[in-house]
Formats: sequence, C-alpha cells, structure tokens
Amino acid sequence: MTAAVIDIRSKVVIITGAARGIGQQFARSLAAAGASVVAADINDCSTTLDFITAEGASGIDVRLDVREVDSALDMVAAASRGFGRVDALINNAALYGALRGDRFDAITEADWDAAMAVNVKGIWNCCKAAVPAMRNAGGGSIINLTSLAATYGMPFALHYTTSKAAVIGLTRGLARELGRDRIRVNALAPSAVLTDGTREFFGDRLDRALDVIKNGQSIQRNLTAPDLVGAAIWLVSDASCFVTGQTIAIDGGTVML
Repeated sequence: MTAAVIDIRSKVVIITGAARGIGQQFARSLAAAGASVVAADINDCSTTLDFITAEGASGIDVRLDVREVDSALDMVAAASRGFGRVDALINNAALYGALRGDRFDAITEADWDAAMAVNVKGIWNCCKAAVPAMRNAGGGSIINLTSLAATYGMPFALHYTTSKAAVIGLTRGLARELGRDRIRVNALAPSAVLTDGTREFFGDRLDRALDVIKNGQSIQRNLTAPDLVGAAIWLVSDASCFVTGQTIAIDGGTVML
C-alpha cells in the first residue's frame, strides 16, 4: 500500500470570512497549493481575490452573510457555477474582534445573540448549503474553526467561549451524520492568532494577554495565521480520508487533547 500524498490541486474549496486574517491566509495558501478557491465574506474580498490570482490559481469572491441561509445557498451556487463542484468548506467566519469582553453577567443580550448567530448558526447554515454539493461530488471535507477559548475555557468572554464550544459539539455530531456520505467534519482549535481581530478584541490589554497565552504554551511564541495552514491543507486533502469528528489543537501545546 502506498502512502497517501497531500495534494489539493484538484480541490474546490470554499473559505468563509476570507476578507482578512486567518481566512485570507487560508485563501492565499490553498491557492498557492493549487486549489480553486471561493473567498466568501460579508466584507469585500477583492484584495483576497487579487492574492489568489497572483498565485496563478483560479478563484472567485462572493458576498456572504452567514446568518442568512439564503446567502449561504447563493455562495454554494456561485461555487458550483464557477467550478462545477465543491470539495471542501472551511467555516472560518466568526464574530470576535467586534465583541466586547466582560464579566459574564455584564455581557449584553445583544452581544450574546450576535455571537451565537454568526459563530454557531452561521456554520450550521453554511453546512446545510454545502453538503448537497459535496454529496454530488462523492464526498468532501468540512473544517470548522473553534478556539482555545473553548478547549481551555477563556474567562471574561463567555459569549465567545460558549459559541466556540458549540462548534466542537456541532463538529462531532455532524461527523457522525455525514460519514455515510464520505464527508468528513473536523475542527481546528487555535490559540490567539496575531490578527486584526485579536488586536481589536483585546485592545489595550493585547500585550498582557499575548504574554499570558504564550507563557502557558510548550512552544513559547505567539501563533500566526500561517501556522494553521498545514493542518488545513492536510484536512482538505485525501491524505486525511479516515479522519473525522476530531478537534485539532493548534496552540503550541497548551491543551493536550
């Protein structure tokens, strides 16, 4: 038996939240690895699309509001029109930087509901939209972005922490439902990534927060977006064809699952 090769050159990958940060890094790196990329976001993805085409790869950008299932359906329809199939979905879109951290009983109901609508319902909507196309393709891979907030238990951000814990449960349950369709569902759980969203969330507490996170890791440096790429490419590829329902911590050895 020959070893599986990590090769995504034939894959059509939808990436949500691709206008900046982790999503933009995924789009650039997967395009460089040969995938056809659908960059989707509520914000303009034209810069991301420029990066994709600069790699000599095929890509389209789509406006997406993950809170609305019709918007998710339109995204998948655009992917199918553009490339004829959908092989993978990376559910990266999340509400993070715009949230206000506080004690659990000071979080507003509006912020709580907004976190759940984007971070949990948004993934549900995108999965509902993409799974029929993956069934038609004979299988696929769904990658959900959760967080160290869920696996470790981040205080003073209970809305965000709870939403990301829900993503782990969603991942496990959906993996059991979709195995018969040869659709794998896994999650990546990074620690705080050096992105604009992290800077916005922590504000003037950023340096202190990054020091605390780094000092709790076995590998003592802060995480950057490119650190997530290898795991994502592996999960998109057929080399991970027997891996499903897993949450992979990319946190420098903070939580060892």
